[in-house]
Amino acid sequence: MAHGEVLEFEEYVRTRQEALLRSARRLVPDPVDAQDLLQTALVRTYGRWDGIVDKSLADAYLRRVMINTRTEWWRARKLEEVPTEQLPDASVEDGTEQRANRALLMDILGVLAPKQRSVVVLRHWEQMSTEETAAALGMSAGTVKSTLHRALARLRQELESRELDARVFERAGHGDGRGRERCAA
Repeated sequence: MAHGEVLEFEEYVRTRQEALLRSARRLVPDPVDAQDLLQTALVRTYGRWDGIVDKSLADAYLRRVMINTRTEWWRARKLEEVPTEQLPDASVEDGTEQRANRALLMDILGVLAPKQRSVVVLRHWEQMSTEETAAALGMSAGTVKSTLHRALARLRQELESRELDARVFERAGHGDGRGRERCAA
């Protein structure tokens, strides 16, 4: 790569780094993994920077590289989850409802396949149009719409399931303690 292109790439990274890191954070929940994802995508993009003729599409190119990289990681992961009868307590660091909702959303996004998660992230978090999402993911607009429809239906189903589980848990007397008091009265 020519010296001028190296400087151009460095300037691009300096100006777009925060926005690209936010995109990475939406693709992987762990902040350290998000930084690794962005760094890997930048390294892969650096080698092809001179091939990106229209630099205004660099963000879309990098998002696509991040999505592909995240998918590679997901496929290569080792399953370290062990099923148990009782779920661990979820903790919220700052206790605000917004943080709790965000944690829940990040958790339930985990039930989606990588392709569905990518579509949801680009359409709703990145607020990309259907056409922009299709271009970034290399699929048709119709596929984006149908994938988004199925992904949102799956997310709704997961939320309803979790709400039902919480109600059953409370009715069993494990909630706020009122269930046991009524039985004693």
